[in-house]
Amino acid sequence: MDKVDINNKVKYWTSTVFDKKTRDEIRKISETDPSQLEDRFYKDLEFGTGGMRGIMGAGTNRVNKYTLGKSTQGLSNYIKTTYPEEQCKVVIAYDCRHNSDTLARTVAEVFSANGIKAYLFSELRTTPELSFAVRYLECHAGIVLTASHNPPEYNGYKVYWTDGGQIVPPQDGEIIAEINRLSFEDINFDFDEKLIELIYKEVDHAFIAASVTNGEFGAQNKDNLKVVFTSLHGTSITAIPQVLDKAGYTDVTIIAEQAEPDGNFPTVKSPNPEEPEALELAIKKAEEIGADIVIGTDPDSDRLGIAVRNNKGKIQLLNGNQTMLLMTKFLLDNRTKSGLKGNEFIASTIVSTPMMQNLAKAYGVEIKTSLTGFKWIAKMIKDHPEQDFIGGGEESFGFMVGDFVRDKDAVTSTLLACEIAATAKSNGSSFYQELLECYTHYGFYLERLVSLVKKGASGAQEIKQMMADFKENPLESIDGSKVEIIDDYNTSTSTNMITGKVSGIDIPNSNVLIYTTEDGSKVAARPSGTEPKIKFYISVNDKLDDVVNFDSKYAELEAKLDRIVVELGV
Repeated sequence: MDKVDINNKVKYWTSTVFDKKTRDEIRKISETDPSQLEDRFYKDLEFGTGGMRGIMGAGTNRVNKYTLGKSTQGLSNYIKTTYPEEQCKVVIAYDCRHNSDTLARTVAEVFSANGIKAYLFSELRTTPELSFAVRYLECHAGIVLTASHNPPEYNGYKVYWTDGGQIVPPQDGEIIAEINRLSFEDINFDFDEKLIELIYKEVDHAFIAASVTNGEFGAQNKDNLKVVFTSLHGTSITAIPQVLDKAGYTDVTIIAEQAEPDGNFPTVKSPNPEEPEALELAIKKAEEIGADIVIGTDPDSDRLGIAVRNNKGKIQLLNGNQTMLLMTKFLLDNRTKSGLKGNEFIASTIVSTPMMQNLAKAYGVEIKTSLTGFKWIAKMIKDHPEQDFIGGGEESFGFMVGDFVRDKDAVTSTLLACEIAATAKSNGSSFYQELLECYTHYGFYLERLVSLVKKGASGAQEIKQMMADFKENPLESIDGSKVEIIDDYNTSTSTNMITGKVSGIDIPNSNVLIYTTEDGSKVAARPSGTEPKIKFYISVNDKLDDVVNFDSKYAELEAKLDRIVVELGV
């Protein structure tokens, strides 16, 4: 965007269309640090894999009452057009982030101004509870105000539809088109208080009961499992302790320093359970008291990190692929006991571990593979009502147990993890030992994620160029193994580089490119849909004939990953 366009937007945002606070903020920046203006106005916030997410402040590329208000106005128009004969209803939740409560109130007001009943949680709640509440309250849509694990200056806006899942194509495009037809003057802020209803404990009780029903599998000796839990200053403190208690787990230590919801996240650099540093306090406590398992969740409680005691007796953080595999296997084991009917399926994503494919084959169940983002898994459930979804997840520390919640659910998944650990301990094994056994049965796969941060307009252009280079100058081999398949999800084509055969990919278009070599190594590249990053997902594998050889085989695969990272130059 050129300087004239930026100046026109600045002039517009200092007009009387916007309130005094917004006008003053833009004027102050114009006077004191005009270099900020380009990043605030070079684009509009867009819906990505996890909805709309951005830094808070004034401007089109910021989260504020006007950008969220415009989205809500467009969504209101779309809901009323879709359901013209009904009294439409929505439910709104928010997390611990700065301004989440006031922004949620603004969203509720815009809905009410458009004649739509808005249920608004009285206090912060988890994202999985919001997904649950959409169907529980029979709403036409749901909104959660959250920026997941992004830094403190971020907030976000995720839209859910009647099935409790996030919006997907073509519906998301139709809603975005409706939003883009509007100007900021079109936002109706003239709210109707009679159409705003605060929600207190009723939904909480129903959600907690449903979490226990879906996540509890009759594990023995629960009081013998020593659990350390941290909410990382987020929303899970409103649900996970209650769920564990209701399920019979009595030896649960909560990290007090991180139990208070706080959008500054004062004890961590990032409230992301994928990062070992985020669980540092919890792991230290676990070592002190001899705990079996550590669980930490991100601010809106859709992701969870799990650390368990390894075979050397040390607490070790597992990655999302490892926990997804073991959780899915445990669900399959329990479903097998009651009898598989033949219509079941599990789910994963195109950048998650190929071990999930091997697991599905071993149990004789279908696996459906989607793009990154649980909205696609929710869509599978909606599109296939004749099938029974058992569970599934993705590498980025998300998992979903059954279909009563239609998004990542760290609440129920925390209980499931404890059930696995308690069952294993009762049988003389451990969570970690069960994972090693999986490697001997389904192949030893090891993955690594490399994320490169590229901020601002120049960063967005750099990411675009990196993806173009990755596609236009294809790799011929990876760590000495010839590239066999190139999957281009942007063009929905899969090319066999050995035979030259090109076939279609029956998955919606997305800016993802995946190389697969003759030895089964994979390298995937994709820009993040929620952060200014480009991500590279690397997977390598080998056979593990016995768990006693795990350490040596692990070292070999780690060295292979190191070589590939160097080779890619990332």
